[in-house]
Amino acid sequence: MIIAGEASGDHHGARLVNAMEMEKNNLVFCGIGGKSMKKAGVKILVDAAELSVVGITEVFAKFPTIFKALAVAKRLLKSLNPDLLILIDYPDFNLRVAVAAKKMRIPVLYYISPQIWAWRQGRVKKIGKIIDHMAVILPFEEIFYTEHDIPVTFVGHPLLDSSKTFCKVEKSGQQIIGLLPGSRNSEITKLLPVMLESAVLLQENFGDIKFILSVAPTVNKQYVEEATEKFSSIINLELNAGPVVKVLEQSRLVITASGTVTLETAIAGIPMIIVYKVSPVSFMLGKLMIKVDNIGLVNLIAGKTLVPELIQNEASPQNITATACRMLNDPILMEDIRNELLKIKNILGGPGASLEVAKIALNMLS
Repeated sequence: MIIAGEASGDHHGARLVNAMEMEKNNLVFCGIGGKSMKKAGVKILVDAAELSVVGITEVFAKFPTIFKALAVAKRLLKSLNPDLLILIDYPDFNLRVAVAAKKMRIPVLYYISPQIWAWRQGRVKKIGKIIDHMAVILPFEEIFYTEHDIPVTFVGHPLLDSSKTFCKVEKSGQQIIGLLPGSRNSEITKLLPVMLESAVLLQENFGDIKFILSVAPTVNKQYVEEATEKFSSIINLELNAGPVVKVLEQSRLVITASGTVTLETAIAGIPMIIVYKVSPVSFMLGKLMIKVDNIGLVNLIAGKTLVPELIQNEASPQNITATACRMLNDPILMEDIRNELLKIKNILGGPGASLEVAKIALNMLS
């Protein structure tokens, strides 16, 4: 049984399923995921798109759907009694499923750790009791779990299995800016209008400029089309519903939501501005609980503010525009950021994360 509650986890889950089936061909998978896991052969009982949300207070609106999915997962554990439960990220949901599995003595492999090193570190005690093995994708996570005597393996980052590096050379001509507003509807509603208003201001600053907007398959495409329609005559805007790499390979600079996509952008070597907005209550609660100076994974891994972060009220069209202009008008700064970003790729290890997790999973099965 395998559970991934968000778009990125769905992609990583699909790669893991494929890697496991390459090593052992008599496996049957079912659980919670999206289109990628379904394509990989997983029988999907709850669509991950129904569960995806960001922010503390924003979760309340999703409670009925989340509790229904949790009930489905627990019933499946009892009826199926799987030989292994694989949980991918999505901690508040998955840790509850792990508790149920532990009571039934079903072994649990957790792939892609909750960010307990950043906030709510007390959860590590619970994890130690209910998780049999942690497969982590950031090097400092292995140190964290080892210090707490929890079985752990650093497998590298799954993005390295498919991400590309683009050698961008500064040149005159049209500026292309990538807009990555996120893979959740809650992110889109908060960030897309701000990004579009920033694009208008950037259009005024740079004559020949183009924007490519990434439209994730998990978001409401109708909302995106309606939100962008009134801007179509003002800015040169292209919608891209394909893989985000299609946006990255054309972009000189990316304005992006915080999340896994920032690592994909970093691995590609594209300078970025990270923006993040949640409800005011979620933001205040987050400030009280978060124990790190940055929220962007790129900056956390680098151990410094390598790329700008504009959070909550700071994520205004004016601030985004001013930051983008400063970067675009300074080729030396852009090159320095690019070189620093490419170092992130080395820190994350080499390709093969999915295969490493598959080996751990098959070892637990045997």
